[in-house]
Amino acid sequence: MKDGLGYNSAALPGAMRSNAMLRALGKPVLTVLKWQLAATALATLAAALFAGADGAASAAAGGAVSIVAGVASALVAVLGSAKSAGGVLVGALMAEAVKIGLAALLLCLVLANYADAVVGAVLASFILTMLIFGMAFFVRDY
Repeated sequence: MKDGLGYNSAALPGAMRSNAMLRALGKPVLTVLKWQLAATALATLAAALFAGADGAASAAAGGAVSIVAGVASALVAVLGSAKSAGGVLVGALMAEAVKIGLAALLLCLVLANYADAVVGAVLASFILTMLIFGMAFFVRDY
């Protein structure tokens, strides 16, 4: 064994790196993820000022829903194995379907289970961070 690599390490070149999956997501998605986290933090602070602790928790939940759905979408896109233009299109549509479906499910769960949710804060933070995720298209990959 060379450098402490095990039997199957050649089959998994990123196995020894803890951030292999994040590196696979690419610069655009990671950049937009940082923007989403910053926007969620700002929305949480604004909601805390206007609606108190429940508003802050609601805004954080709305941003988290969008962030989780976006990361799941990016992972579906990264893990897809497209070999043609049609395959790329199917992969992109699949990633969008995962994002929309997961976002709708998580948003329903937040609103159904958090009795003191400030709906305006949840939706404002959710919409803001979903719009930011769309900006990944404009981030250069170098």
